[in-house]
Amino acid sequence: MNDVPANLPRTAGDLRAAGHLPRSIKQELHDNLLVKLRTGEDAWPGIVGFSRTVLPQLERALLAGHDVVLLGERGQGKTRLLRTLAGLLDEWTPVIEGAELAEHPLDPITPESRRRAAELGDALPVTWRHRDERYTEKLATPDTSVGDLIGDVDPVKVAEGRSLGDPETIHFGLVPRAHRGIVAINELPDLAERIQVALLNVMEERDIQVRGYTLRLPLDVLLVSTANPEDYTNRGRIITPLKDRFGAEIRTHYPLDVDAEIAVVRQEAHLVAEVGEPLLEVLARFVRYLRESPVIDQRSGVSARFAVAAAETVGAAALRRSALTGEEPAVARPVDLDAVPAVLRGKLEFEPGEEGRETEHLVHLLRRAVAETARSRFAGLDLLPLADAVESGHLVATGERVPGKDVLAALPELPVLHDVAARAGVSPDEPAGRIAAAIELALESLFLSRKLAKDSDDTTTVYGR
Repeated sequence: MNDVPANLPRTAGDLRAAGHLPRSIKQELHDNLLVKLRTGEDAWPGIVGFSRTVLPQLERALLAGHDVVLLGERGQGKTRLLRTLAGLLDEWTPVIEGAELAEHPLDPITPESRRRAAELGDALPVTWRHRDERYTEKLATPDTSVGDLIGDVDPVKVAEGRSLGDPETIHFGLVPRAHRGIVAINELPDLAERIQVALLNVMEERDIQVRGYTLRLPLDVLLVSTANPEDYTNRGRIITPLKDRFGAEIRTHYPLDVDAEIAVVRQEAHLVAEVGEPLLEVLARFVRYLRESPVIDQRSGVSARFAVAAAETVGAAALRRSALTGEEPAVARPVDLDAVPAVLRGKLEFEPGEEGRETEHLVHLLRRAVAETARSRFAGLDLLPLADAVESGHLVATGERVPGKDVLAALPELPVLHDVAARAGVSPDEPAGRIAAAIELALESLFLSRKLAKDSDDTTTVYGR
């Protein structure tokens, strides 16, 4: 929890004396975004690959004061992007202490708060909310009701003796409770159309209606949402009047290049072992090949979470080998990539007619990714001395029970091995596991270019003539 600074005003009078003036949520975002743009401060921490495409569009929408819908396939970082919006809010904002909604002490909107403000005047108590509390997120599900979003009559308040026509009998829903904040609705098309209608007044007239009562609350919210393009035709759609009320519809996308894909994995993956840059490059290329493959259902997409899960699986395989062999530190090697197709096959949607061939397709594309990465890393490097050494009898065995030092011990001292390690970003004095990872990548590239043979069983792989 964030502790409220002690020097902040505690009454409406103190707030007024300090020169504080109410600002709308959109004006607040507008002003704070401009400050960050002018000072060069990163307004979108943790967002990778959108700097020249999505972010400029979103910044223009916020400066224009528009509600926004982000449209894109699964795993493109839409929700992550929306959550960074909270960082553009003031760190602390004043609210009326004890009020049901987050009303500004100098601009109350509910009948009860207006009555208290009139009675107490400058003595109206003030408390402060942190910006993290002003971001509200709701996953749109088919069972979401109007009462959840907007509000309903509270039977407890009616039972206390209040009249049904009394506005104070209303139990406010998620949107009014986000007053002076940001409301994010994930997967908006999944909301039933009759529920989407309830948002029309919120977005245009900025008021709410509950059970026939028109309660004129000048709500101050920024409504942002996400949607999958496929949802417009399959599971549901955003109704035309609601879509028209969004000021900006912004298309998101998957990382546009390998470096951005690697950066996303580095940022998001929880790696239990060391996974070097060459292997992350392999996984990034693998995911990109999947997104281009005709056997994968591209309408479903290949989420960035697939690459993250693949890196975590490779790291787990390396940690398991470390536990079995006692080798420290635990370092992933190309042999650990074999765990990816079997474990993550279920995260992909294949086109009809590909049943039974899923693993075959994944193994083929993974080998393409390995070959392309090795070609990029070892371009201009003559690997034939390594191939000749293996063919002359220095067979190299690797696997889940083979430590890195055994891989290195199987080969004679060759100058090319130092070059291979250097191309992989490894120096000669580093642990054996890191050097072995580079050597294995070179051996695998020789196998894929048909300069070496490879024999594998459940636990061991042997490179030979």
